[in-house]
Amino acid sequence: MVVGASAMTPTLHPTLVNGRFGDPALFVQMLHRRDALLFDCGDLSALSTRDLLRVGHLFVSHMHVDHFIGFDALLRVNIGREKVIRVIGPPGIAERVEHKLLAYDWDLVERYDTELLFEIVEIGAHGPDRAARFRFKRRFEREQIEIPGDWYDAAGLTVETALLEHHGLCIGYAISEPAHVNVWKSRVEERGFTTGNWLQALKAAVVAGAPDDLPIAVDTGQKLPLGDLRELVTVTRGQKITYVTDVADTPANRAAIVGLAQGADAFFLEARFATEDAAIARSRAHLTTKATGEIARGAGVRRLEPFHFSPRYEDQEQRMLDEVAAAFAPASSKGEPISA
Repeated sequence: MVVGASAMTPTLHPTLVNGRFGDPALFVQMLHRRDALLFDCGDLSALSTRDLLRVGHLFVSHMHVDHFIGFDALLRVNIGREKVIRVIGPPGIAERVEHKLLAYDWDLVERYDTELLFEIVEIGAHGPDRAARFRFKRRFEREQIEIPGDWYDAAGLTVETALLEHHGLCIGYAISEPAHVNVWKSRVEERGFTTGNWLQALKAAVVAGAPDDLPIAVDTGQKLPLGDLRELVTVTRGQKITYVTDVADTPANRAAIVGLAQGADAFFLEARFATEDAAIARSRAHLTTKATGEIARGAGVRRLEPFHFSPRYEDQEQRMLDEVAAAFAPASSKGEPISA
């Protein structure tokens, strides 16, 4: 659902693995990067082995089966790989990962030269609470470790969290680029340069706010001052994606979600029940379509992607989208109409 188009070329490309009705799982690819991020891991059978091998960070909202059953698929494809996978989730996730890992016999680990490592960070009321590590070569015996100083960094993206209430604790996530740098190829060519790795140094200098007299090596072998090259790039606010699911419609949750999602370029927010089924939504600690649209509108997001629709509406997807749209961009809004 779109309320307006972003001018920047997106770096982050999110996909709902199982659509709007299936198990929650959001696969986020990064332009020109092998790395990928995964938010929740319900049924992952729709992802290829190649996709799963790209995942270096897993963000888990909570431990209900439809959000965590796919962990085994992620584990299986990575056995025998030299890999570190960081898992971030609510209190108790390290214990749940441990149970998953110790459910299997690891009597053949000596045959492998590679080390698969899971690094777990638990998020509490005041940020990261504790961390643990599980090594393949040690048969995934649990090791308590210090909380990594870079826990909030995922492949160069900044991670923000919000502690929310479902039936228990649930984590909402936002990831954002520090800045988005576009290179104007036409301007590069007009200056007699060619595109290449030298532009990475130029982009890094601009983002860092380096002085105009900083020398930058260009592809001709010359070194030119940064001030003479600034016109070749444009810096805009970095892309932001927010993911929230399985939350009760309470004032505290609404305030926390709006703060987390503020100004997001893409907001993936559950809309479990139709507006007329608000009583059911309250009893099951989920959002209605109306609540989803209202929260997203309050956060001023550019694009809203409602998901986690209840199977009871399986033949009513357009109705669900229309109800979200009505609350997200009501007729009185001056913004562009939403399209599904």
